[in-house]
Amino acid sequence: MTNNSMKSLALQSQAETAVDLLDDWFDPIEAGLRDRVREFIQAMIEAELEAALSRPRYARRPKEASENASGITGHRHGHRSRSLLGTFGRVEITVPRARLDSAEGKTTEWKSTALRAYQRRTQQADALIAGAYLAGTNTRRVRRALSAVFGGAVGKDTVSRVWRRVKGDWDAWNARSLAEDPIVRLILDGTVVRVRLDRKATSIVLLVVLGVREDGQKVLLAVKNMGGETSAAWRAVLDDLVRRGLHKPEFLIVDGGSGLEQALAALWGDVPTQRCTVHKHRNLLAHAPQRLHEEVSADYNDMIYAASAAEIEARRRAFIRKWRLKCKAVADSLEEAGDRLFTFTRLPADQWKSARTTNAIERLHEEFKRRIKTQTVLPSAETAAMLFWALLAAGQITMRKVDGWQTLNQKLADRPIDLAA
Repeated sequence: MTNNSMKSLALQSQAETAVDLLDDWFDPIEAGLRDRVREFIQAMIEAELEAALSRPRYARRPKEASENASGITGHRHGHRSRSLLGTFGRVEITVPRARLDSAEGKTTEWKSTALRAYQRRTQQADALIAGAYLAGTNTRRVRRALSAVFGGAVGKDTVSRVWRRVKGDWDAWNARSLAEDPIVRLILDGTVVRVRLDRKATSIVLLVVLGVREDGQKVLLAVKNMGGETSAAWRAVLDDLVRRGLHKPEFLIVDGGSGLEQALAALWGDVPTQRCTVHKHRNLLAHAPQRLHEEVSADYNDMIYAASAAEIEARRRAFIRKWRLKCKAVADSLEEAGDRLFTFTRLPADQWKSARTTNAIERLHEEFKRRIKTQTVLPSAETAAMLFWALLAAGQITMRKVDGWQTLNQKLADRPIDLAA
């Protein structure tokens, strides 16, 4: 029994003293740089205090300055040690202290503007931590991902605190004015994410609104959790955009949900609207037996992706005639969409690819899911919406201009597609 204990203690001692890979990679450049960084930070704060007191360390205030100046007077009283974490790693610095005299005859503690009270990390270090999190690393793995830079000084709690700082920018973004944004087109859709509510993993819907500017650049306008895709939920999102100055768009692209359709009809009933052709394709397949899915898809794609409006019109008639006999539910589902499924044919042909679907939002959602797959379930609904926005705001996800943006200023053709079959 004694031998086993001694063997166990010996193994534990070896494990504690073992050197991990990268631990012994000493770099004289990095070591010298950190020493210089410490000296530079201390010199910068000392210079700031000297400017506040109008005299260097160990020097008296000039008599003529004390008689004529209405500036600040005071005295030093020692130093205190501070630990600061930056992209250069962790350094221990000595910060000077001073008491400043006020006009009321009282004294106050001098505060450095370069190094804020209780600051433990530089802004750039926080940006690096937040960037690693947005790149798809969860809070626990950030420490391991950045351990070579920070020496293991960053844990999941630090990441969470840094992430909460992003909320201030998130709130400002949600309240920003849209009056000067030249939005001519809106793309609206809901996207499902998994979050933790009442300690249970629950699927929620984020309502996403993309705008297209006059120059064709796509921009995120809103992403909100409103409890579902009801008419009231969508109307609340749209009313908020209008309240912040969003102008009436010239074209709308929607997923076909009834709640969104009702909200848009009440607000912008006369704006040309395109129903997403991909969503309608899924609807058709849901109304057909599995054995007919391939045939339905082939006929539908031949219709939607025809080269001209006249060909689309002819193939639509053929589709309706065929599927009324073969599977009436499929024909009824296509007719339910009406002419809104073919509004894109009124646009110049070079815009058809970007105007047919809400794929711009679908692609964002796919990228969003790829970035959060290490977390499986997000901690809250607000975190999900904020993370969706932050990935775009931080440049982790970029959006290009819509296809055919050169002709966005052209008016829609007046003649809609003929629905007679």
